[in-house]
Amino acid sequence: MPKNMVQFQKGQSLPHFLSLYGTEQQCHDTLFALRWPDGFVCPICCHPEYSYIATRELYQCNQCKHQASATSGTVFDSTKLPLTIWFLAIYLISQSKDGISSLNLSRTLGISDNAALRVKHKLMQAMKNRDDQVPLSGIIQMDDSYMGGRRHDGKRGRGASGKTAFVAAVSTNLEGHPERMRMSVVEGFSSAEISRWSTKHLDPSSIVITDGLACFSAVEDAGCGHEAIVTGGGPESVELKEFKWINTMLGNVKNSIRGTYHSVSQKHLPRYLAEFCYRFNRRFNLKNMFKRLLYAAVNTLPIPQHKLSLAEDWW
Repeated sequence: MPKNMVQFQKGQSLPHFLSLYGTEQQCHDTLFALRWPDGFVCPICCHPEYSYIATRELYQCNQCKHQASATSGTVFDSTKLPLTIWFLAIYLISQSKDGISSLNLSRTLGISDNAALRVKHKLMQAMKNRDDQVPLSGIIQMDDSYMGGRRHDGKRGRGASGKTAFVAAVSTNLEGHPERMRMSVVEGFSSAEISRWSTKHLDPSSIVITDGLACFSAVEDAGCGHEAIVTGGGPESVELKEFKWINTMLGNVKNSIRGTYHSVSQKHLPRYLAEFCYRFNRRFNLKNMFKRLLYAAVNTLPIPQHKLSLAEDWW
């Protein structure tokens, strides 16, 4: 039986990673090159000439005297952790197939649980921001789903309390192979909610295949073609080839979250879903995923502690 080339591809080994980013200076130089590939440019006045303040590792513009560092204005802004710790965290998160919990991250990195949790959430937010910039296109399988357990209050199904609703969508090519996916928490499955989500996350040229849930017709508000297939529910509906990949992805992400994190809070669920999608969307080049996540972190604005504790935008 031939091997799955995606599953068995070589990633970036830990010894090779440490040879490239094992010192603070190597990490600093990498950040500088990502931020200013053609040399330092003042973020305020765009002047290219500067003075380097070695004692504070700051670059001072010779024209407006603004001071900047390699980490300022990025997700690393104001961090007290060494860059080597950040880089190793990015490596571990990007190379793990099913994710890594903040507790496991803290043990591996040798930092406190709270510090590891902050690092984890900031990097997951960088993943989410990056993926949200690229709408899904092509033939898209779409479904409604829920995360969380049913409480003992007599309610079942879509109206059950204790569950968090989210939209799941997988784009496929003409051969029916999955290409990209998006999972986003929503306030509920109403036409207005699906219309807002579709406008942001779907390309107008897409063809969306859904079950018979009435609100899904709102994808047409985003200019998408829509094909509704009434499944009738039950085990047989899961076997329909039109929903093969969306059902597979939903099973994988739920098993991954339960296995790695056991449970996640409702307000942070968007980030955990985004982490799974981010790795899936870049699965064809595991070796390059560290650099791509590092680039996303450099291009993510600072996230202070009080923003990490806030619930994400629903879509």
